[in-house]
Amino acid sequence: MRRIWERITTANTVTVTVLAVLLALVIGAVLVVLGNTQLLSEYGYFFAAPGTVLGDTWSAVSDAYANIFKGSVFDPATVSGAIAGTSSWADVFGPISATITYTVPLIFTGLAVALAFRSGLFNIGGQGQVIMGCVGGALVGFLIPLPVGLHLLAALLGAALGGGLLGLIVGVLKARTGAHEVIVTIMLNYVAFYFLQWLIGRKGVHDPTRTDAISRKVDASARLPLVSSGQLRLDLGLPIALAAAAAIAWLLERSTAGFELRAVGANPDAARTAGISVGRSYVLAMTTAGALAGLGGGMLVLSTSALGNTFALTGQVAGSVGFDGITVALLGRGRPWGVVASAVLFGALRAGGNRMSLVAHVGIDLVTVIQALIVIFIAAPALVRAIFRLRASRAGAVATGLAKGW
Repeated sequence: MRRIWERITTANTVTVTVLAVLLALVIGAVLVVLGNTQLLSEYGYFFAAPGTVLGDTWSAVSDAYANIFKGSVFDPATVSGAIAGTSSWADVFGPISATITYTVPLIFTGLAVALAFRSGLFNIGGQGQVIMGCVGGALVGFLIPLPVGLHLLAALLGAALGGGLLGLIVGVLKARTGAHEVIVTIMLNYVAFYFLQWLIGRKGVHDPTRTDAISRKVDASARLPLVSSGQLRLDLGLPIALAAAAAIAWLLERSTAGFELRAVGANPDAARTAGISVGRSYVLAMTTAGALAGLGGGMLVLSTSALGNTFALTGQVAGSVGFDGITVALLGRGRPWGVVASAVLFGALRAGGNRMSLVAHVGIDLVTVIQALIVIFIAAPALVRAIFRLRASRAGAVATGLAKGW
């Protein structure tokens, strides 16, 4: 028991990550109270009826977080109702389906950022790469008629090529000219965004039956097929995302190319002295990262698990998935399976946030704030250690563990 307690109270990366999430939820609870005008008025007579005020505070906070759970995992009331036959099993599995739908693109964008991190690069261009992935996947999906099966493969390839092209540009500029990848990727985000706005209005791409900015729909033969039966809507996107995580884990930990990428990320000068081509590693890392983010974009226009998906390009088709990938990679410590776990958490927050907003009447922006707070605490482990009075790890400092994680 003593060893277990010492492990828990030692500032290792797992402990810091868990406590960072906990701190973010606590601060989120405070924000729930501050956003409730009725509760704030009750605090004016707190000392007259402290029990009532605290009880109402607990009800407001627990209701908000309970609805996040019900909207992302399951609602116990719907389970009992489905067993009794008074409600549908679709109501039970709907929240899980929504969580997975949000999770799949985040896995790809998180892997794109994490792979670049491990190679010593900061990929801020995930958003642009996602947009180009959406463009590549959609164009192949409705412009090139192909048989079922082959059409889907071609659409996924188009999505990967779209994102990979943007990553290739960054890698080549970094390798050949030393251009800073942060600046280049940020600028390419704008290029991709405005290219999308221009493309939607072009003849042959724009839906002629619509007056608003929207493209034609992807053919049914290019859409991801459902792989689950019954009410749990899961398409092929989830197995592909998990396969991509396994492939990146193998690449980084088991392959020669992965060893070179990690060596360049740890110390490019030492890697160059050892005979490793730093420029080639930069190009490989950014091209692969771009392809991963592009596949994430492809999932947005090809997915059949997302209810209400238009299967078309719009001005906001990518949402903020590319930027969310940065926070997913940070929480996942740059590890492929850590990225998968953090993508599930963030996907659940997104899915549950919709129900929280509708039922508990708490602004969905609270989810974004919680995500941002998690990143802040992850990036400042010394703050977490000071708040919870954790002991330094035997390796020396939490920073050392973070460095090993990246």
